[in-house]
Amino acid sequence: MLTERHGTDPDHELPPPESRESELRDYRAAFRAARLAMAVVDRNGVVVAANESLAALLGTETAALHEQAAADLVDLAADGRTWHAYREVLRGRRSRFRCTRRLKHPDGRSLWAEVTVSPVPDSPRVLLTVADISDRRELQARLRHLQMHDPVTRLPNRTLFFERLTAALESAVAESPADEDPRDRSYESYESYESYGHGRTGRIGICYLDLDGFKAVNDTLGHRVGDRLLAAVASRLTECADGYGYTRNGGHLVARLGGDEFAILVEDSTGTEQLADLAQSVLTALQEPFDLSGQRLSVSASIGVVERRAHGSSATCLMQAADTTLYWAKADGKARWTLFDPERNAHRMTRQALSSTLRPAVERGEFALEYQPLVDLANSAVRGVEALVRWNHPQFGTLTPNRFVGIAEEDGSIVELGRWVLQTACRQARQWQKDHPGDRPIFVSVNVAVRQVWDSDLVADVAGILAETGLAPHLLQLELTESAVMGSAGRPLQALQALSDMGVRIAIDDFGTGYSNLAYLSRLPVSVLKLDGSFVRGFQDEEHANPADELIVEALVQLAHRLGLTVTAECVETAGQAARLRRIGCDTGQGWLYSRAVPPENIADLIGIAPLPV
Repeated sequence: MLTERHGTDPDHELPPPESRESELRDYRAAFRAARLAMAVVDRNGVVVAANESLAALLGTETAALHEQAAADLVDLAADGRTWHAYREVLRGRRSRFRCTRRLKHPDGRSLWAEVTVSPVPDSPRVLLTVADISDRRELQARLRHLQMHDPVTRLPNRTLFFERLTAALESAVAESPADEDPRDRSYESYESYESYGHGRTGRIGICYLDLDGFKAVNDTLGHRVGDRLLAAVASRLTECADGYGYTRNGGHLVARLGGDEFAILVEDSTGTEQLADLAQSVLTALQEPFDLSGQRLSVSASIGVVERRAHGSSATCLMQAADTTLYWAKADGKARWTLFDPERNAHRMTRQALSSTLRPAVERGEFALEYQPLVDLANSAVRGVEALVRWNHPQFGTLTPNRFVGIAEEDGSIVELGRWVLQTACRQARQWQKDHPGDRPIFVSVNVAVRQVWDSDLVADVAGILAETGLAPHLLQLELTESAVMGSAGRPLQALQALSDMGVRIAIDDFGTGYSNLAYLSRLPVSVLKLDGSFVRGFQDEEHANPADELIVEALVQLAHRLGLTVTAECVETAGQAARLRRIGCDTGQGWLYSRAVPPENIADLIGIAPLPV
């Protein structure tokens, strides 16, 4: 049939039998002499032929390999996935299979081998080849070590730290039930607790630390000394971590995350107490001075501590919590460790949410003003009102100024918000004046942040708003905190003077809580002092009154009057307080005794009505 299919072309005729035998002998010789380790395996996985290279690689004789199970020789049954793929090739259902195995040589050394299994053409058998890739693996391991370790401290770097952290979380979650903390179980002894899951607790902890003032070392002594200091710090951190227990992977992982930031990963932690003890030991170790080539350096660290169940946690969330807690430690005074507090973090998240929505909230009209009366203590008539801003937040409800004004000052949105408050309050004051033409007009008092004076042309804004609304300048009072006014110089002082020359009243708010530098009062264009509520609250206990409180307030009132200033007392809550303030000569009062902050339509009812409750 072959002759009929290919015609009489001799190139397509079968070779003679003697030629085929010669070719087979050549193949066998090449198989035996090949430097690549090989074996021919039948469909049952039994070796039917092996070359000397394979015998040498496995440390045995060629004859000893005959009729051995190939899977046992190269460890193909070690895991189910590899074993299944190997069996598929033997059954002819898969054309090729390759894997990497770590083999044990009879002389005790280990070697890495790349095992390939593929069918032999026109045969029911398969060919198994084994290549020694130990040198390649060693080179890869060296390169990976360089890639995953910091060259200055030789500690694991950020990449390796996150790799270990992710693996630890996955492993802990896989071995610990989602709804059960192993620490909550009943154990007859500590040893039985430790034996759970080979010491698994399903928990994880991180100490995230930053050296305090390290930049000064680099700037003054140079980066070479700074690098030596980092290496010395790394050594002490490693000693501390090694002294606080071991995990299945060895001691707790110490890593340099970058710059002067380090982290200690505690797998299978036993609770916050363990992490707190570790953090304290680190602080104590770093307090000892460092001797670096004759230079004696001292350094401290701030540490953020996070410890929690692994289930439900991610590497990103853990590090965000650790970073936040480290920031708290810095803000609380440095040279300390701080434990993650969910409530404090929730407050931070709320603050962040407010910050991101504050500026657009002005444009969306989410702010409103309420007004609190300023009452003449002599006759209880309403002389003015203080405008107090409220934020009607769609998520958090009505927010008072202490929740968002500080944020607005930080991000600069206070300028836009302050301009809106000023414009709205002036417009409302002018409207009251129009609605009650026969009554004595009341002034409106508006709080001004010091950043408004620096970052905007406050004088031009006030002049423009007064002109737009038609409100007389003497009916506008601007309140600045004592700390802002007392330190005024340059542009702020010039602005205050220009506003005063315009006829606008300037008031110092919360007087007595800041600098209280009385010398400034004679040089500042101030017309009103608002005594802080802490002075007035001292008047509440009339039966056990402290004479010193009244003497201080009386002295402040007399001093203000001699300087030509009027005095307003804040937080007046009782008739007794009002009476004592009236007796010592205080001019006006403000507080819940008269009214809480109310919408503008409620203020209209109070205008021209005297006396108010006293």
